[in-house]
Amino acid sequence: MLIGILQTGLAPDALAGEMGDYPDMFAQLLAGRGLTFRTFRVVEMEFPSDVHQADGWLITGSRHGAYEDLPFIKPLEDFIRKAIAEKVPLVGICFGHQIVAQALGGKVERHAGGWAVGPTEYDFGGQKLTLNAWHRDQVTELPPGAEVVACNDFCQNAALVYGDRAFTVQAHPEFRAAFVDGLMQTRGKGVVPDDLMAEATARLGTQIDDQAIADRIAAFFKQPRG
Repeated sequence: MLIGILQTGLAPDALAGEMGDYPDMFAQLLAGRGLTFRTFRVVEMEFPSDVHQADGWLITGSRHGAYEDLPFIKPLEDFIRKAIAEKVPLVGICFGHQIVAQALGGKVERHAGGWAVGPTEYDFGGQKLTLNAWHRDQVTELPPGAEVVACNDFCQNAALVYGDRAFTVQAHPEFRAAFVDGLMQTRGKGVVPDDLMAEATARLGTQIDDQAIADRIAAFFKQPRG
């Protein structure tokens, strides 16, 4: 099954050389599940010609806000709406989670409560899963048809499903501890409060349930659709 990765941001140069860029991280996360990948750098206006150019689409994280007036935002929203209408499955991670909600009529805002960084526990319908987080923006108003399937006290809309059309997650199952640590050093200083980064650093050894989310993503892509 061919999955098109819609890359909406770039990993810091200081980290990408050693740890790879976001598409590399998703290929590693989802390895061994019968998926192949092709990347489109939509952040640089490289878009697929058609929503049927792949069997499913995965929208990555980004340092940008879904609400920013950037050239790729509106075309990406149009692409999301067309994929939904054409029944081509979508998965969104962090920024991807937010832009899907915004494209379908929801609202994304900078969270007044600040940042979520590092290993964070989420309640997936009674199953507690720990995933790495790196975000300040959140989906604050749900679009029509969205169902909440994960939350915690800090992020009420932490994962959403839209029937069999889209599955989106606010956290970063593709991020390993070393990459989160690198983000704190390259992008966090002066932006994320020092005490929060110190707390996150202390938790970096926590076991991450990335494979549980990888299984859910693969199962979502492969489920039968009429």
